[in-house]
Amino acid sequence: MTHDHDLVLRPTAAQTAAALDPPAGRTGGDLVVETLSGLGATTVFGLPGQHALGMFDALRRSDLRYVGLRVENNAGFAADAYGRITGEAAPLLLSTGPGALMALAALQEAAAASAPVLAIGSQVPSAGLGGGRHGYLHELRDQQASFRDVVKSVHTVRTQSQIPSAVAAAWKSALTAPHGPVWVEIPQDVLLAETTLPVVTAVDATPDEVVPRPELTAVAAHLLANAERPAIIAGGGVVRSDAAGKLLALAERISAPVVTTFGGKGAFPWEHPLSLQSWLEDRHTTDFLEDADVLLVVGSGLGELSSNYHTFAPRGRIVQIEADAGKLESNHPALGIHADARLALQALLETVAERPDAGAPERVRTVLGKVRDRLGAQGLDLEQRVVAAVRAALPDRAPSFWDMTILAYWAWSAFDARRPNTMHSAQGAGGLGYGFPAALGAAAADPTRPVLAVSGDGGAMYSIAELATARQYGLDVTWLIVDDGGYGILREYMTGAFGEATATELARPDFVALAESFGVPATLTTPDDLAVDLAAALKAPGPSVVVLPALLRMFEPTHL
Repeated sequence: MTHDHDLVLRPTAAQTAAALDPPAGRTGGDLVVETLSGLGATTVFGLPGQHALGMFDALRRSDLRYVGLRVENNAGFAADAYGRITGEAAPLLLSTGPGALMALAALQEAAAASAPVLAIGSQVPSAGLGGGRHGYLHELRDQQASFRDVVKSVHTVRTQSQIPSAVAAAWKSALTAPHGPVWVEIPQDVLLAETTLPVVTAVDATPDEVVPRPELTAVAAHLLANAERPAIIAGGGVVRSDAAGKLLALAERISAPVVTTFGGKGAFPWEHPLSLQSWLEDRHTTDFLEDADVLLVVGSGLGELSSNYHTFAPRGRIVQIEADAGKLESNHPALGIHADARLALQALLETVAERPDAGAPERVRTVLGKVRDRLGAQGLDLEQRVVAAVRAALPDRAPSFWDMTILAYWAWSAFDARRPNTMHSAQGAGGLGYGFPAALGAAAADPTRPVLAVSGDGGAMYSIAELATARQYGLDVTWLIVDDGGYGILREYMTGAFGEATATELARPDFVALAESFGVPATLTTPDDLAVDLAAALKAPGPSVVVLPALLRMFEPTHL
């Protein structure tokens, strides 16, 4: 009797001949790029460095497209966005020591946002591994230790024969839910040495599925069908697992109002009668969610931002679906279901009974009306007009990438993403400089749609060098820079806490002239002209910059 695990794919005669006589001139770097191609990669990001030159030299013998950025951290942000848009693992090629360490902040964002990034870095020559202090250029005592607390998994290569398996294992790790960044490091001499190993062809690295336990989904279905006041919090896991359609079907079946987290923007239709939108930093929304007798939390750990800064105190039963086992019940006791959001929602749809509730839409309208009234009393017309102008200018299918700036903080709550997987920000780890390089990665992933990046003037300075990247590759990204003369949100935080701000005011360049010096067209706009100017920039092919001088304010917090 033959078992499935006994079946082995046998090479053809042609494949055998090719394996016995591989092309001359190949190195360990070729094994890296051949493995990436065999896994299905088409585009790689990165920045060359002395120890990594074996990988970069091999790129010219491959069909992989290389997009090189000017700063390693920005290359990491571009790979992060590519992974979010495509759902594929985005290869990021880095050099040893300073080059690798420069990408850590980007990898932290990818980890927090569950973006699949396959970072492959070089190492000192293999004789220097193990902590010996040989004084090699870029030498660290334990390079992988710097990554271990940031990425999902670490993979170290010591010989050329280990390269395909290590890269494949990392690829599988990055794409197994929850997605995330992984780290592979390969010594310089292993990358540079000629190889007689056969050309790497197809590589199997199918990610594992995180399937819900049926006894748990049965209990969850019973709780939801018999709830008096059910509600749903939809997080980024719904977007990443492409489960928005299933979420909509479930919400309508049980008449449950839905609020989307800032990472889950677009997971539920904004104008749907059951949509509480994303006003998680509003006490009226918090009160409504606390009053739910059964709260379904899908693809969210209910962290600081999703819990109104941990002031959320639910009184009912929580059902939490989460692919990251470490986030289950990490903030609130729950019926914890360790599963991919799509698979768990499908299981609920197959078992939950219909629960009609004609009064649910009216309760939603009441909450949203209270939110509007609270904002209306704060004199925030300018801010709401700017958000509306951006929404009016941006095509529905066009993705947007938002830096940590006041306009982004508004967008988390007030912006209608309209489509799943179209609005992304750095709210996972909260570092500056994300918006523009991430938008470049998204434009590389899908050149058929314009991409919007939004930054403040402080965050923009992290990414100015990438105007050269945008121009070099002709990437269709429009960069909106809101210039308020400093770190605006920190100015507000410090003024509110201490009565005045320190270290928040910035000298900055003429952003229009600076963009034009890179050969990138730029426009100086006003709040009244923003919608027209931004729409025109988005319609024009290639990169562009729109600068909006404006002093925006945040709405008053409700968690203090």
